[in-house]
Amino acid sequence: MTMTTPAVQPSPLVADFCAILPPECVVHDPVGLRTYECDGLTGFRVIPAVVVLPRTTAEVAACVRVCAARGVPFVARGAGTGLSGGALPVAEGVVISLQKLRRIIEIDAENRRAVLEPGVTNLAITQAAAPHGLYYAPDPSSQQVCTIGGNVAENSGGAHCLKYGFTSNHVLEVEVVLPDGSIVTLGGPGPEQAGPDLRGLFIGSEGTLGICTRVTVRLLRVPETVRTVLADFPSVEAAGRTVGDIVDASIVPAAVEMMDSLAMEAAEAAVHAGYTLDAPAALIVELDGPVEECEAQFAQITALCERNGATRIHVPGSAAERAVVWKGRKAAFAAVGRISPDYIVQDGVVPRTRLAEVLTRIAQMGAQAGLRVANVFHAGDGNLHPLVLYSEAAGELHRAEELSTQIAELCVELGGSLSGEHGIGTDKACSMPVMFSEDDLAVQLRVRSGFDPRGLSNPGKVFPTPRLCGEKPGKYRAHPLEEAGVIERL
Repeated sequence: MTMTTPAVQPSPLVADFCAILPPECVVHDPVGLRTYECDGLTGFRVIPAVVVLPRTTAEVAACVRVCAARGVPFVARGAGTGLSGGALPVAEGVVISLQKLRRIIEIDAENRRAVLEPGVTNLAITQAAAPHGLYYAPDPSSQQVCTIGGNVAENSGGAHCLKYGFTSNHVLEVEVVLPDGSIVTLGGPGPEQAGPDLRGLFIGSEGTLGICTRVTVRLLRVPETVRTVLADFPSVEAAGRTVGDIVDASIVPAAVEMMDSLAMEAAEAAVHAGYTLDAPAALIVELDGPVEECEAQFAQITALCERNGATRIHVPGSAAERAVVWKGRKAAFAAVGRISPDYIVQDGVVPRTRLAEVLTRIAQMGAQAGLRVANVFHAGDGNLHPLVLYSEAAGELHRAEELSTQIAELCVELGGSLSGEHGIGTDKACSMPVMFSEDDLAVQLRVRSGFDPRGLSNPGKVFPTPRLCGEKPGKYRAHPLEEAGVIERL
C-alpha cells in the first residue's frame, strides 16, 4: 500500500496574492522568507508571513489592497541596505519587495531630469546620465547597491551632501501607493509647487506613509574640475579644528570627510587606498566647480591644513587615484569587518563646533564600556557614523547596543539630532522622546494617521511603543510616554 502526503494548501493570504501575481513572485516557503528577515542592521530579525515581488505600480497597489482588505501590516523593501531596521518585517505581515521595479524610464537631458522606478540603484542613475554630461548628486556609501526608493524613504545623503544636500533636495516628484491602495502623485516636474509640500513630507517618512513606485529626480551638470586633498593630522581635535576653519573661511567644499585610525586601518586593509596607518585622523576634502575658483580655494585649504599641524598632505594626481581614495572611504563600513567580528553602525548629527568634544566623549564612553569605536563621518555637516566594535560570541552585544544608543542620545544632548541620513527605524525609536516632546510626537502621529489611519504601513518604526522598547535586552524599563500615561504597555 502506497501512502501519499497531502499537498499543503497555501494560506488564504498567499492565495490572494497568487491571484494577482505569478507564483514565482510570491515567496512563502520558510527558506525563502529567511532572506528577508532583516536589513543591514542584522541585530533585529523577524520572519514575515509572505513576501511579494510586484512588477508594476498597478501590482504594488493590488498587493496593498489585499493587505488593506485583510487588515494585514506590510513593509516595503528595496535592496535591504538600510542600517536602522527600517525594512524589518512584521511577524505575520507582508514584505512588498520593489526589486523588480528597476527601469530607468527616461533621461530628460534637456530639462536635466530622470524618471525612475524605485528599484534603480543610486549609481545607475549617474551612469545613465553620464553620456549627457550629467550626474545625480546624492551619493551614499552603498550607492552601488542601494536603490532610489530606499533613498527616498530615508532621505539619504552621502559624502557630497555638504554642498549638494540630501535626497529631498533632488527629488521633484514621487508616485506613491497609499496604505489603502490608491495611487497619488506628490510634487511635480518643476522645483516649486503650489500648496503644502506633500512631496517633502513623504521623503524621509521611512515607509510609514506609503510606498514610492516612481521618482523624478533632478540631474546636475558634471563640474568643470575637481580637486581633492587627503590630509593626515596628529589628533582628531586638529582635524576637527581644520573643518571649522574651512567653513569660517566661507569655503563650501563638495565634501569634507573625516576618518580616525581604526577606520583607516580597516579601509586600508580592504582597498589599499594609501591611507597612513599610524595617523590618528585624516580629512578628505574635495572641491568642484570652475577651475579658477577651485584653484584659489584649494590653496586656502592646504594652507589651513598646514596651520593646524597636518603631518601629510596628499593630492591625488589623476581621476583614477582620486577614485581609490574615495573607494577607501566608501568601503569603510564593510571593511570594519576585517578588524572586528561584529559591529553596529550608528548615525547622529552634532554642530560642527562640537566635533572635537563629541569625539572625546565617544572615546571616553567606549573605554567605560570596554569597547572600541571607529569613527568615519561627514565632518562638513557634523553627521557622525561611529562604528561600535564588539564580539557577540564574547557576550558583548548588550553592551554594544547600550553604547550605540548612548552615542545617539549624546548627539541630541550636544545640540544635534538622532539621525542624519540612516533614519530612526527600529533602532532609535525608543530614543525619540529624548529629542521630541510628547506634543511633538503626538503631532507626528496625527500626520501619519492622516495617511494611514489603521497603521498598516511599516508599523513599529520611528515612533516609540512600550512593546518595542520593553523588548530591549535586560530588565524592562518603562518608556517615558508610558510613565506619563500617554501610552500603555501591551
